[in-house]
Amino acid sequence: MIAHNAVWLVTGCSKGLGRAIAREALNAGYRVVVTARRLEDVAELVEEHGDAALAVALDVTNRDQIAAAVRAAEDRFGSVDVLVNNAGYGYLGAIEEGEDDDVRALFETDLFAPVNLIKAVLPAMRARRNGHIVNISSIGGLLTYPGVGWYNMVKFGVEAMSDALAKEVAPLGIGVTVVAPGAFRTDFRGPDSMKQSATIIDDYAGTAGKLRAGTQAGHGKQPGDPVLGARAIIAAVEADKPPVHLLIGSDALEQLRTKLDDLRRETDAWEAVTRGTDITEKADA
Repeated sequence: MIAHNAVWLVTGCSKGLGRAIAREALNAGYRVVVTARRLEDVAELVEEHGDAALAVALDVTNRDQIAAAVRAAEDRFGSVDVLVNNAGYGYLGAIEEGEDDDVRALFETDLFAPVNLIKAVLPAMRARRNGHIVNISSIGGLLTYPGVGWYNMVKFGVEAMSDALAKEVAPLGIGVTVVAPGAFRTDFRGPDSMKQSATIIDDYAGTAGKLRAGTQAGHGKQPGDPVLGARAIIAAVEADKPPVHLLIGSDALEQLRTKLDDLRRETDAWEAVTRGTDITEKADA
């Protein structure tokens, strides 16, 4: 159970869902370590909340800065009770169009950085037998679309990592919640948060190319409210039995239900083939 004065460390607070989570946690009475690559991006938010907020510069791909951020939190507030891994960005392009350096940078930011932050806070959480880790994934971590395959890969990784981690740390009094948002009215689909492969192959115009155009056209029209999303995440952490998996956004719910129905139909259709691969022991003559 998270105490009423718990300390939250939230990554990627310059805008969007991360900023909303930091602000709503502060409004709820928590102490918050508000992080961003540029301190000026969170200065106003921190000034609004006085001693309850601490601004820390953090590039999540820099391990030295991760360690410094955790030390700063502990020096100021004594602990990190809730870690929210929110920082990240998207990447558009067909699998064949993906460019090696860009893909590796995506994995470093969206998958390996959350793991490194988790490793930085877990020793103290284990010692206290208390804490909660929130990993922001995506509905794209549970299902795929053409043109988003590389982003799907990292978010599927976040989902798998979170699910395994939850099983490992639950006996130690530590909770894990992986959040899969649908489309929220943030800058995520804007040019700063959604990168694209510079390679474009004409053969994918009707699949990956179509999704590229649709993603850009949908910017600013997303149905999700980031403030309400932030409040849902805080409510989940505060719950007597926090969920391991949390969907936010009705569009995410509908997409997942469709995926589950499709998976069930395909699995059932091929059940005989699946079962036919088992070794059949011959009865003694």
